Amino acid sequence: MTWQDGKPVAFDLYYDPVIDHHHLHSPMALTLPAWYLAPQRREVAEVGWEVAAGMHGAFGDGPLAGLDDPMQSVALLQLAGEFANADTFERVSNAVDEFAEPTWDRDRGEFSYGFALGEPHPRGQLNARAAAARACSPGAWSRVFNETNAARFDEPTVVGVDFPTVALSRAHWDAERGELHVTAVPQNESVRGTRTRFRVTNVRDASGWTMTGGSGGATPLSSEGGDVVIDTTVDGRPRVIRAP
Repeated sequence: MTWQDGKPVAFDLYYDPVIDHHHLHSPMALTLPAWYLAPQRREVAEVGWEVAAGMHGAFGDGPLAGLDDPMQSVALLQLAGEFANADTFERVSNAVDEFAEPTWDRDRGEFSYGFALGEPHPRGQLNARAAAARACSPGAWSRVFNETNAARFDEPTVVGVDFPTVALSRAHWDAERGELHVTAVPQNESVRGTRTRFRVTNVRDASGWTMTGGSGGATPLSSEGGDVVIDTTVDGRPRVIRAP
């Protein structure tokens, strides 16, 4: 890596010390490892984002370039999720969607990108990276590694969800309030309104828990094998499960 005035300006894709050759030594090479460097060397990764955004025109007002290549569009979307402000991310996201062929399979309850590749199945790796970008907020990817909360592995945890018939769009434990926020969403309309059952494990005492958010007031919850049992309607409405 070449530095100038304390800032990275170029990166080797490969260096051969035998013949002292720097292969693909350029600022563009900084974009390749930027996602992986973000939690480790953020100042380097941010330059990679700036180079990628400049190359594609993300900071301007005109159309973005080069997004018909799914590898480039997904890489830009990932970096935008970690580094861009809300307006820039929306601009990049909308531009990527023009090429990425976003598709809802309503019967299967699946959203994926086809990337205009004409293939019978969505590309798993590209879709996983795009999903990571959509779930990201500025600095979130770095915080996963640098601000981890080890206690979360011992906190109340939802298990036994009847996936894919039922999915949880939210399952968040608020330790300060002693509340678990969950939202059960149906795979498709044919299972909307049906009943589902799952459990909450990692609780000190499974007795006395209640659930609110459905019809009526607080509903007492039963227990099973030391776990809290949730029996609820699959309707996409949020529920709050409270410790006693």
